[in-house]
Amino acid sequence: MTTDIDAPTTNPGGMFLQPLLGRLAVHGVMILLSVLSIFPIYWMFVTSFRPANEIFSTALWPSAPTFENYIFVLTRVPMLQMLANTVIVAAMTAGLQVVTGMLAAYALVRWRMRLSGVVHGLIALSWLVPFQVTMIPNYVLASQLGLLDTLAGLIIPNASHAFAVLLLYHAMRSFPNEILEAARIDGAGSSKILWQIVVPNMGAPIASLSIIAFISAWNEYFWPLLLSRKPENSVVQIGLQMFMTQEGNLWGPLMAAACLASLPILIVYLVLQRHVIESFMKSGIR
Repeated sequence: MTTDIDAPTTNPGGMFLQPLLGRLAVHGVMILLSVLSIFPIYWMFVTSFRPANEIFSTALWPSAPTFENYIFVLTRVPMLQMLANTVIVAAMTAGLQVVTGMLAAYALVRWRMRLSGVVHGLIALSWLVPFQVTMIPNYVLASQLGLLDTLAGLIIPNASHAFAVLLLYHAMRSFPNEILEAARIDGAGSSKILWQIVVPNMGAPIASLSIIAFISAWNEYFWPLLLSRKPENSVVQIGLQMFMTQEGNLWGPLMAAACLASLPILIVYLVLQRHVIESFMKSGIR
């Protein structure tokens, strides 16, 4: 007695088609999101080259590109001085946050105090305090110290940050304690251990913190707005506000100034693209 059993039909083409369609769908979504992210930057760049009579044109490229908006920005506002001030403030702020964060993190990890957990908790809680809460006390203190309308006044209040301490603290906890003990047995002091042993082996966390702190300081707006009086002592974010008046916004010069303000950060990103992405991933920021 024989029974005919139908063999299961196979569709080799379908086995390869489904993964291909899945990859195409994923890449299609990624391309769409990339276009949505890049298009505002492209529109800002194109608008900066539009003449006054084409500012509200919907064309993807101006019919008669001009540098009038850039000339207007560079002649009416000390934009180059503001850019230089912003670079100084961002670089100094990032550097000081790395130094103070490293010192505080090393103290919390190396020296086990009775209230070290409380100190760590207070540092973490201070990170949750909104800037608007500390803005007025910092302004009063800066006024009493004579730091109004100075670059030092923009740098010193941001010289330390809870985020820097916490990031370096968790990175330093994973540092091998045997190496520190061996260095101490050899007679190395705490300062030598920190700067000659710990710091050279923590390049990735320090680079991550430096990039994030630099970008954060570059984009700072409210504190320079509160502290600055003269354009030549201010930063580029305040320079953008000068093209927004009650009579109306000067869209062409505003877009030109925005391009100049964004150019250094874009250059930093293009040069250090891999490090920037790794810094955001390792810091837990999405």
